[in-house]
Amino acid sequence: MGDAASGRGRVVSPPRTAEDIFKDYRARRSAILRALTHDVEDFYAQCDPEKENLCLYGYANEAWEVALPAEEVPTELPEPALGINFARDGMNRRDWLALVAVHSDSWLIAVAFYYAARLNRNDRKRLFGMINDLQTVFEVVSGARQSKERSSMDNGGRAKPSVKAENNGKGTDVAYGEDDSDHGETLCGTCGGIYSADEFWIGCDICERWYHGKCVKITPAKAESIKHYKCPSCNSKRARQ
Repeated sequence: MGDAASGRGRVVSPPRTAEDIFKDYRARRSAILRALTHDVEDFYAQCDPEKENLCLYGYANEAWEVALPAEEVPTELPEPALGINFARDGMNRRDWLALVAVHSDSWLIAVAFYYAARLNRNDRKRLFGMINDLQTVFEVVSGARQSKERSSMDNGGRAKPSVKAENNGKGTDVAYGEDDSDHGETLCGTCGGIYSADEFWIGCDICERWYHGKCVKITPAKAESIKHYKCPSCNSKRARQ
């Protein structure tokens, strides 16, 4: 979880170039993704419907925070959706998280293009292109893109790449040292990073999302002994059932 000192409404040196704005966007996105996936139990507990209107903030230092909205008007930066906690107990948990994800995507774009107001047309277009190359928070949380890609595979189209490695008879999906071109736009389900051949990756056998080994604390050696890997998100879902 982030802390209030991490910078809400107190931007010391705002990003000015398309690259710096994208870096800020990516860091805030990583923070939001962590809240909605890896830290989801903590996030869920903090969104108490009995509390006042709460917002989910992601900061440029990749910390997140559930807090009351900024009091100053107008605020220095666009504010995220207000009152995300009120619907928590009135919706299916997965649907509620997806709703928060959609609102978070809108806020991330709003902040990025608030900073981009002084960029020229070509730089704004380039910024949007970099942002659009990443999965949205909603796509990561709901698995929307993976579902579309699996559907494309069933219909003969290009599907999300998958490498099935036989580990002494084990069936866990792992990817390490494979050609980048074989993995296309595979993104880490935790941090949203793009696949790189020099990093170890592991695929969840339940939701079929891929993860950096370091993001889920799985090493290549540890993966050798895993028959069926379940990511932290799928493990937490099973525990609640």
